[in-house]
Amino acid sequence: MTWAVLATEDELSEEIGSCLAAEAGIEIGQRLRRGGSGYLRSRIANFCEMAERQPVLLLTDLDRINCPPALLEIWFGTRVRPKNLLFRVAVREVESWLLADHEAMRRLVGRRATRLPVDPDELADPKRTLLALAQRAPRAVRDDLVVQQGAIASQGLGYNARLCQLVREAWQPERAAVHSPSLFRTRVRLKELAARMA
Repeated sequence: MTWAVLATEDELSEEIGSCLAAEAGIEIGQRLRRGGSGYLRSRIANFCEMAERQPVLLLTDLDRINCPPALLEIWFGTRVRPKNLLFRVAVREVESWLLADHEAMRRLVGRRATRLPVDPDELADPKRTLLALAQRAPRAVRDDLVVQQGAIASQGLGYNARLCQLVREAWQPERAAVHSPSLFRTRVRLKELAARMA
């Protein structure tokens, strides 16, 4: 079986990308992650070249760009995207895909998570929403995710480790895709890629 390259912005995106690939039956043979979306964008020509020989799944956040087509225009311009470069955009951030699985989020933050977003793709700042939910989580979760008063960072030191563990142990893409159109589309495209790779 042919394996794919996974290129992501950060540790959490890599964990989610790995989970999505596994769900589609795609083996990840190489993981590329360094320094956020700037790194990915600066290497887009390399990823296009790589995709001529090997399938590449590139996962990035939409962030403050208006919509995925606008992001594609910025990153690719007139460059033709190879068929096996699967460029997927989490709207607005990969945290929205986590928030979309209400069952996994309740497992993370406990019974007090009564107001989970129905349309997390519509949130202006999914990460902030997740951190607000974590304020009411059990202490161990809160200590990992929420930054201490007066700290410079926007998240706790255990943020990535705790959320990556959640992805491995509880998060289910099929459940999450019900609340996230961008995740739903990503799962469809991954299944198409898996069929081509078979």
